[in-house]
Amino acid sequence: MSLLEIRGLTAAYGDFQALYGIDLKVEEGETVAIIGANGAGKTTLLRAIAGLLRTPPDCIRFDGAPIGSLAPSRIVRRGIALVPEGRRLFPSLTVEENLRMGAQSGRGGPWTLSRLYGLFPALAARRRAAATALSGGEQQMAAIGRALMANPRLLLCDEISLGLAPRVIRDVYAALPGIRAEGTTVLIVEQDTSRALAEADRVYCLQEGRVTLEGAPAALTRERIRLAYFGL
Repeated sequence: MSLLEIRGLTAAYGDFQALYGIDLKVEEGETVAIIGANGAGKTTLLRAIAGLLRTPPDCIRFDGAPIGSLAPSRIVRRGIALVPEGRRLFPSLTVEENLRMGAQSGRGGPWTLSRLYGLFPALAARRRAAATALSGGEQQMAAIGRALMANPRLLLCDEISLGLAPRVIRDVYAALPGIRAEGTTVLIVEQDTSRALAEADRVYCLQEGRVTLEGAPAALTRERIRLAYFGL
């Protein structure tokens, strides 16, 4: 049984249909990347998994149980946490207060403030600073840390490298092995195809709301990825 299994998922914003019959699996312990151009449906897919878009219950199953109709708070308590695109930190709160907000679900697990400060030492040094005072990379670390404080079994990361300098991207991705070592499975949306292929065990490509390619990075040629990415 897969940790996350999606079958025939469709999603729409009013009259605009964003996803068409998505099938996807994530096994426990994997890092899976979703790639695709802007507007391909990547963020919509993560929003559906996180409960921000209501879907039929059986379209999304987590640890064997249907979650498609659950509210986001209940999905977090089940063990799924989202790092949203744009970080979405609370600007009126300090770094540490933002991190503590992630623990509101009350789930037990390995992630505590001290464990997070070990993973991201830069946050420990800025823990009393306002979230708005952080650099872009520090804000991304805080957003990841806030999600980890929910002690998820599945961490959803939406465009965590977007807008960051290459050195900062390396620092953020360097945290993934430590996250996985604590038993957290990771599903990443990433526009940087090279980064996705380097980090993931498996990759899905979306194009106009449909899965056009799936496989292990080593088995995917550049030509197959180009065709799936652009639909040419």
